[in-house]
Parts: sequence; structure tokens; C-alpha cells
Amino acid sequence: MANIASKAGPAAPLAGGAPTNTSALVIVTILFFMWGLITSLNDVLIPHLKAIYTLSYVQAMLVQFCFFGAYFVVSLPAGALIRRLGYQKGAVAGLLVAAGGCALFYPASKGGYGLFLFAFAVLAAGITILQVAANPYVTVLGPPRTASSRLTLTQAFNSLGTTIGPAAGGLLILTTAGVAVTAADAATVRGPYLGLAATLVVLALLFLGAKLPRIAEGEDQALAGEGQGSAWAHRHLVLGAIGIFVYVGAEVSIGSFLVNFLGEPRIAGLAHADAAQYVSIYWGGAMVGRFIGFVVMRSVSPGKALAFNSLAAIALVLAAIFGQGPVAMWAILAVGLCNSIMFPTIFSMALHGLGKYTEQGSGILCMAIVGGALVPFAQGALADMFSVQASFALPVACYAFILYFGVKYAGMYKAG
Repeated sequence: MANIASKAGPAAPLAGGAPTNTSALVIVTILFFMWGLITSLNDVLIPHLKAIYTLSYVQAMLVQFCFFGAYFVVSLPAGALIRRLGYQKGAVAGLLVAAGGCALFYPASKGGYGLFLFAFAVLAAGITILQVAANPYVTVLGPPRTASSRLTLTQAFNSLGTTIGPAAGGLLILTTAGVAVTAADAATVRGPYLGLAATLVVLALLFLGAKLPRIAEGEDQALAGEGQGSAWAHRHLVLGAIGIFVYVGAEVSIGSFLVNFLGEPRIAGLAHADAAQYVSIYWGGAMVGRFIGFVVMRSVSPGKALAFNSLAAIALVLAAIFGQGPVAMWAILAVGLCNSIMFPTIFSMALHGLGKYTEQGSGILCMAIVGGALVPFAQGALADMFSVQASFALPVACYAFILYFGVKYAGMYKAG
């Protein structure tokens, strides 16, 4: 998988009267928005479920463990499913599975924490299928040199979803802030998640009828290197997979702890419902940064941009760890701006030059999203042992590896 079937260029109509690549990009961007919105709702549900079921931080992080653990389990089967169905029908299948996961929140609200975890896993399985289909699809909808920029643009709309999600979830789900919560308060998830289930079903029907350009096997397979029989033979892919692991882990972990962090007396002392509104600022920073990155990385090396952002993220998280009050609060929220370009840049750099192994590489990178399951779980253990504030040392280590990756491959894309 390396080229769109037509060789006319990234903006030209494709064979068979298919829509232009720009139209396809717009259609696929809707998927990015939806899974961003759904994923960011976890940040609202974690403190809510923690209070309802009187959980430790480690137990509460089982939400992210089940959600992002699905990426590791489902990515390879998802790749096989997409090879069988094609990218478009594969995306439809992902939407329907995700809709089923959202619908499961209704019985989970009556059945306890274990059923919630199962619902999260099913929902994440559907989103994993969407990720495996959509990310590599975007990278081939134009020239390789601008793949990072293009994926950053679509990820910006993913961030629009993550910005809206916490604010909406805070209003619709965290209705009992400031008072004691009971198991009956789990019912607040029913309406929002049944609404999401219906929306996903409608999107699946719309996507089923949409006309998208088909992807054909590329003729530039020599880019993959002679005598190398696997994507694993490419060092930049392996390091990129580690980069995806630690990036998703750090981003999700920070988001997962924000409500509790902002509730700390020495930070802001906010009630959960109020803190949830600030979580939208964290994700909104990523959205703004991705629109900026879309423009900047058309002229600046993706590796250099990645190194700069990771260095800034390290400085901000350290300020949140050693500071207090507004300084610590706004420093951790500003990390969202630094996160902006990281996922699309690492993803596209890791896939660069893989040729016929691009599909395998995409599956490996999507498996690495399991970092969103393991890093928050580890940070939860640190928070239980020390404090929420001290536990942010783990994301610092994650960003340090991303800094290394960006510096190492700063010159990956050469002009010409």
C-alpha cells in the first residue's frame, strides 16, 4: 500500500469517477473527530467512576487499561479485517462495533464497574479498527513529504473532538459534583452514550454509501529496502513504535489525572465538574497546535518540530511537578499545545519509506497505542505511592524519548 490507484496527482480525480483526494480527506476527517470526542470522555468518566465505586488510582486507571489495551489486542486482527473488506467497509465495521460499545454503557450503568470496563474494551475495539484504516489512508492521499502535515491537519479535527468531549461530558455526566455520589449516579452516562451509539450508526450508514478513492498496491516497493522481509527490519519504524507507545501513554496519562490534579488544594482546589471544563483547554491546545503545525511543517523538518515540542513539554511538566497554584495548573494544561504534532509526526516518520511494508508498519504502530493503557496504570501506582503531582515524573521520561527520536531523524525528509 503506497499509492492511490490514480497516478494523476494528489488533487486529481481518480479513475472510475471517484472523488478527489481532498474530498476523501474531508470524509475521513469526520472519523478523526468522532473518535477524539469519544476517547476524551474517558477523562471525565475516570474521576466519576472512581468516586462512585470508591476506587484507588490504580483501579480507576483500569478504564484506560481496558480501553487502550484493546489497541494491542485488536490491531493485527483489524489489519486482516481491512485487507479483507477494504478501507471503506473496514471503517464502517469499526463504527458499528464502536456503536455497540457505546450501547453497552446502558446495562453497565446497572451492573457495576466490571461491566463498564467491558463496555470500554468493546468501544475501543471499534475505534482501533478506525485507527488502523484511517491513519495510513491519510498518509497516502498526497506526496510523502507532506504526509506529516496532512495527518496533522486531520488530527486537528480529532483534537476538536477531544476539546468538546470533556466540556460536554462535564455538563452531562458530572451532575453531582460537590456532593456524595452513589452507584445510582452511574445512570448519568446512559443518555450521552446512547446518543453516541445512534450517531455512530448513522455515520456508518453514510460512510457505506460514500464514494472514496481506492488504494492500490504501490509500485515503489523498492523503498522498503532489498532483502528486508519485514517492517521490523526498519530501525526508524521500531523506534517510531516506541515513540507512539510513550507519546500516547504520556498524553492519555496527563489527561486522565487532570481532574484530580486540578482538585488538589495546592493546585486549584476545583470541584470535578469545574475541573472537567479545564480539561477541554488541555485538548484544545492540541487542536490549535495541529492547525499551526499543518502550516509550519510544510517548510520545517518534522523531526525538528517534534524535538522542539517534546523539549517544551518536558519543561512544562517539570513546572507542574515543582510548582503550585496557577503556575502548576497552567503549565500542565499548556502541555496539550506541545502534544499537538507528536502523534501524526511520529506516525508518518515511522512509516516513511516502508513501501510494501507500510500496512504491516501501520498495524505495529497502532499496537503501540497500548501505551495509553500501561503508562496511566503505572502513573496510577506512583500516585498511590507518592502523590498525583509527583507521579507526573513518568510523562517527563516519555517526552525524553520523543526528544531523542526527533533529534535522531531530524533530517529524514530531504528536499528534492
